[in-house]
Amino acid sequence: MFAGLKRRTYTVRYPRWMVGKPLLYSSSALASLGDAMFGYSQGIIAAAQVQPSFIRTMYGSNVTLQQVQAGQQGVDPFLQAIVVSCLNLTALVASYFAAYICDILGRRMSIRIGGIIYFISSIIQIFMPNLATLIVGRCIQGIGVGMLSMTVPIYQCEIAPGHGRGLFVSIEYFCLNSGYALSAWVGYGFFFAMPSEISWRGPYIIQAVLACILVIWTFFLPESPRWLIKNGFKREGFAAIADLHANGDIYDDIVSQSYAAIEGAIELEDNMGQASWAQLFTQYTRRAVVGITCQLFAQFNGINAILYYLPENLTRAGFDISRSLLYSGASALIYCAGTIPTMLFVDTWGRRSFLLAGSAGLVVALALIGGLQFHAEGLPVGTARIGTADGIFAGVCLYLFVFGATWGPIPWLLGAEIFPLRARAKGMALSTSVNWMSNFIIAFITPPLFSALDGGYYFLLLGFTIISGIFVWFVYPETAAKTLEQLGEVFGDSDVSVKMEAAAESGRRNDSGEGGEGSDVHPMATIAEPAQATLPVGLGISDANVDFAASSEITLSDPVTDNSHKES
Repeated sequence: MFAGLKRRTYTVRYPRWMVGKPLLYSSSALASLGDAMFGYSQGIIAAAQVQPSFIRTMYGSNVTLQQVQAGQQGVDPFLQAIVVSCLNLTALVASYFAAYICDILGRRMSIRIGGIIYFISSIIQIFMPNLATLIVGRCIQGIGVGMLSMTVPIYQCEIAPGHGRGLFVSIEYFCLNSGYALSAWVGYGFFFAMPSEISWRGPYIIQAVLACILVIWTFFLPESPRWLIKNGFKREGFAAIADLHANGDIYDDIVSQSYAAIEGAIELEDNMGQASWAQLFTQYTRRAVVGITCQLFAQFNGINAILYYLPENLTRAGFDISRSLLYSGASALIYCAGTIPTMLFVDTWGRRSFLLAGSAGLVVALALIGGLQFHAEGLPVGTARIGTADGIFAGVCLYLFVFGATWGPIPWLLGAEIFPLRARAKGMALSTSVNWMSNFIIAFITPPLFSALDGGYYFLLLGFTIISGIFVWFVYPETAAKTLEQLGEVFGDSDVSVKMEAAAESGRRNDSGEGGEGSDVHPMATIAEPAQATLPVGLGISDANVDFAASSEITLSDPVTDNSHKES
């Protein structure tokens, strides 16, 4: 589709003083700004929904703060649901197209395009005069968000060291949560500018600034080494590995070993061909099931039923609007804090342990919120509800901390890491599209279900949370402590073995009768499938000598240095 736009050149623009860990961690954090902007958009719309000026301009309902406090906004719940959820539909479509852009133009360019689209949508929303413009702006914003949410997790996994993918994707999710927290506090601060329209237009100005920062940084962001090597930029990919993981030293063993593992996996996958959409389900069935269900459960566990309507829910619980916005900001900080244990322990404790603990914790939190909400509905509006409202706020904080540590970051990590390189962009697009479809469903059904069920809606979400824990227990494998090239043996999906070896000159002469004393020996990748001939593939590494022998199922594992193959 975009083949004619395929890149011919690659330029390195980051300064040399950043090479090493500064480059690695800054690239991770600033790429994650793309996710932070999605979190920011969640908080903006949540804060705006309780502002009389916004309601009057967008919905044509002339209400006061007191009427909003009493839940008498005069806004059709289905219309409100359309405004909130329209972003998710365009994000769903964009996540599919992003799979092609990401593969053909590169991870870096995909992030840049997403940032530009996001910036355009921010400008539209700053100056929007009516509801139609708001919906158009959010739909365009969804395109940018969909591209960023599909590309950034892949980028994170591909620049991260094998033992640290959980940390890097957790950094990404921490940034997403930080974006939501920033929007909550920005919304609270601008609230005091009422009745001026700057009280809800101001946060969109901040959003445009964030988009500008992301777009500018993409011109300095290093490209994924795996994408560079796969697309013929082998020297650049080799150098990118050195710059990210070895302080720029191309002679470091880890550089040559990592390059060889990536190159060998790419050669195998090239001989197998690019994965089709159908192969995601036929050849990588278990991976597809995990990628789909992790995002499905993440949404049906109720996170966006909480986040999109948090100030409104706290107002419903009994707080006045200013306190609801303040407490939304406070709970958003708890949400960010939940990501910290994930960053520290997800690569050692494992993904399954976090998800199982998360399901249990969310059941407790939702039971607490739902039970107290039922109790609050029977109390008169005003001070009589404050004690119960405080309990609901505590339950929301517990929910956000647990979700931020478990079902928040882990699905994004799984979706980005479980698919092999030949299927990674499509696999992540599949997983991300399920997220956006589920996100749309939850955002759309929440206002009418809250209106019909009150606190009972939380118990509906609780049921899905129980199902998610059971499903993880019986279906999900553990993927921690494995390189991306090792995960084939975890899923056991094709039983293709790969053997990387450096053939000695005498061995080649004995086996093939070729070569002589002066013959040039290069590292070779021997790719073997059951009942098929072995296929030698030259790695083409000219920047450093590579000595290794590695093998695994389906794709490459960590290369191990073999001193017996060293050239004299």
